[in-house]
Amino acid sequence: MTDLTTNRLSKPQLFKGIALFTPGGDLIYCIDPSKQGRWHLHLCAALQEILDLPELPHFLVPCYTATIDHWLDPRSQQVRTFAEAYPAIMRHQAVLNAIFDAGDLTWQAAPWQDGLCDRMVLETYRSSFPQLWEDHDLIVRLGIAETAVKYHHPATRTQKLQVKTQAYVLRLFVAGHSANTERILHNLHELLEQSLLQPYTLKVVDVLTNPEQAEIDQVSATPTLVKVWPHPIRRLVGGLDQVEKILQMLGTPQQL
Repeated sequence: MTDLTTNRLSKPQLFKGIALFTPGGDLIYCIDPSKQGRWHLHLCAALQEILDLPELPHFLVPCYTATIDHWLDPRSQQVRTFAEAYPAIMRHQAVLNAIFDAGDLTWQAAPWQDGLCDRMVLETYRSSFPQLWEDHDLIVRLGIAETAVKYHHPATRTQKLQVKTQAYVLRLFVAGHSANTERILHNLHELLEQSLLQPYTLKVVDVLTNPEQAEIDQVSATPTLVKVWPHPIRRLVGGLDQVEKILQMLGTPQQL
C-alpha cells in the first residue's frame, strides 16, 4: 500500500478489520478478507517486535482495540457494517475511518470492562513499557498473506494518513561486548542512517546471555545480521564491513 487511493482499490468488499492502539496514540491494524487470519493478539506480537517491548503487551486488549466487520446480509444481499471501538480510542474515529475506508462512519462504543480495562491497573504497566506511552506517529499495517509490516511515518496529524513508507526490523547477533562489537555497531548504525530512507529498529542480541533467541533465528555464528522485516527473512554472517553486501541483503532501493 503506497497511498490511501491504492488501499481503497485493493480493499476487499467483505472483510474484518482489527486495530490496536497504544496509550500514546500509535496504531497497528490489519484487513483480513478471511475474517480469521489475524486477531488482536497477533497485533500485540507485531507491536512487541516493532517497539522492542520486553514482553507481549497483552494488557492493551481489549481496552485499546477496535473492530470493523463488513458482512453480507443473506436476506437483502447488501453489505452491512458493524464497527466497535473501546472508549479509550473513540477519539481516533477519523483515523479508523481513513484506514478502513469507512467514510464518516460513527463507531459504536464498546462497553468499558472494569475487570480488564481498569485505568489504574493499566497505568501500572507504564514504567515497564514506556514506549507505549510515547507517540511515535506510527500507523502500521500488518499484512495477511505476506505477513509484511508497512509503516506510515507522518510529521503532522494532517499528514498522518498520507505519508507511508516501509520499515525495517533488524537484529544483530554478537558474542559478548568487545571493542570489535562496538565498532561493528557504530559502523552499522552509520550505514543505516545514511542508506535507509525508512524507519528501522535494530536490536543487539548477545548469544552468550540470550542463546534461545539465537536458536529461534537460526544463528550459529557471530556476528550475524538478520533482517526480520520485511520478508523474506535474510541473514548475513560476518562481512559486516562490506557495505554492498549489507545493502543487497536489506534490498534497499540502491540495489533494486
